[in-house]
Amino acid sequence: MIDTPQIVQTEAQPMAFLHLTVPRAEIQKAMGPGIGEVMAAVAAQGFAPAGPWFTHHLKRPDTEFDFEICVPVNKQFAPTGRVKAGEWPAMKVARAVYRGGYEGLGGAWGEFVAWIAENGYKTATDLWERYVVGPESGADSSKWRTELNRPLTD
Repeated sequence: MIDTPQIVQTEAQPMAFLHLTVPRAEIQKAMGPGIGEVMAAVAAQGFAPAGPWFTHHLKRPDTEFDFEICVPVNKQFAPTGRVKAGEWPAMKVARAVYRGGYEGLGGAWGEFVAWIAENGYKTATDLWERYVVGPESGADSSKWRTELNRPLTD
C-alpha cells in the first residue's frame, strides 16, 4: 500500500495557505473549494505554484479535520482574504509514498504510523500530505501519488 518509508530532512518552503476546521463528514466538500481559493489567491498575485499542493494537519484527524490547505510559492505572497502566507519548515520527517485513490489514505496512514512505531521513532502531533500526482493527471487512481510526512521529535 505504501512505498518503504524513509527518514529525510526537508527544506523550508514558503507557502500560501487557508486554515479550515471541518467535521470529518465535510472534508470532501471543503477540499475542492479550499484549494480553489488558495490557487486563485496565488494566481491573482501573478505567479504559479512552485510545486504540488499539500495539506498540513495540525493534529491527527478524528471527528474533525483541523488543517491548512497549502500551495508552495517562490515569491513573497501577500495575505489576501482568508489566504495567509506561511512556510513548510525545515524539519526531519518520516516519509512514505502512497499509491492510489484518496479513499485509501486512511489505511495508508495506518500502515505508515505502525512502521514509525515499530522502528522506535517519536513524532510531533501534526502531519503533512503532499499530493504529488492526483485527479488532474487522469481518472486512473492507481497512478496517483500522495506523500505522507510525520515530523520527528528526536
